[in-house]
Amino acid sequence: MMAAAALALFVVMMLIAGALRTLIQRRRTGDSGNRRTLSPRGSLGWSALTATDIGYLMVGVGGPLAHWLGLSPMSVLQHLPVYVLGVALAVMGILTAFGAQMALGASWRIGVDQNERTALVTGGPFGWVRNPIFTAVLVALLGLALMVPNLVALIGWFLAFTGIEAQVRRIEEPHLKRVHGEPYARYAARVGRFLPGLGRLRTGRHDTTKVRHTDREADGGQHA
Repeated sequence: MMAAAALALFVVMMLIAGALRTLIQRRRTGDSGNRRTLSPRGSLGWSALTATDIGYLMVGVGGPLAHWLGLSPMSVLQHLPVYVLGVALAVMGILTAFGAQMALGASWRIGVDQNERTALVTGGPFGWVRNPIFTAVLVALLGLALMVPNLVALIGWFLAFTGIEAQVRRIEEPHLKRVHGEPYARYAARVGRFLPGLGRLRTGRHDTTKVRHTDREADGGQHA
């Protein structure tokens, strides 16, 4: 029962955060906001997004399938309060991710475009953390993994986290700094990366965030 619920919630997340948000973007701006195909196959941007997608599927589909095929859950997590917590985190994460996507407005993007400049959004949930969409998605995926706490789902969560980390640190942040300059530097020095106060970037000439060749793969918005 819990595996079926996890799969159903994953489908809902994909429909809301993917299909519905894309439809809204197209109707409002005439553009779907999808830039995934602009990252060349084998590039860092492509690899990060691919790892993230595989992680999503391992959590949302692989975990329930492995359960039905007989893979036992981790005994330390096989408790009713853990399952209840998982449902709560999954629902909260899905709703929060969609809300953060909507807060980006016309700047919302999936994928990258080196020639595109979107407005820097720093208000609403982006005033708390710089990547609230990713934070909410990771919370939702954690909830799904706790609903079916087997190795497939848990490994999938860590893979998704690794892909998101690479996308944010190596692709988006250097690009946003290059495109928006000092306003982004001040924003990133004040607001945490995924959690409030954590992962703030240093400013000044000793700033470790450098513009690299990977800037060419990045976009000006947040990914969903």
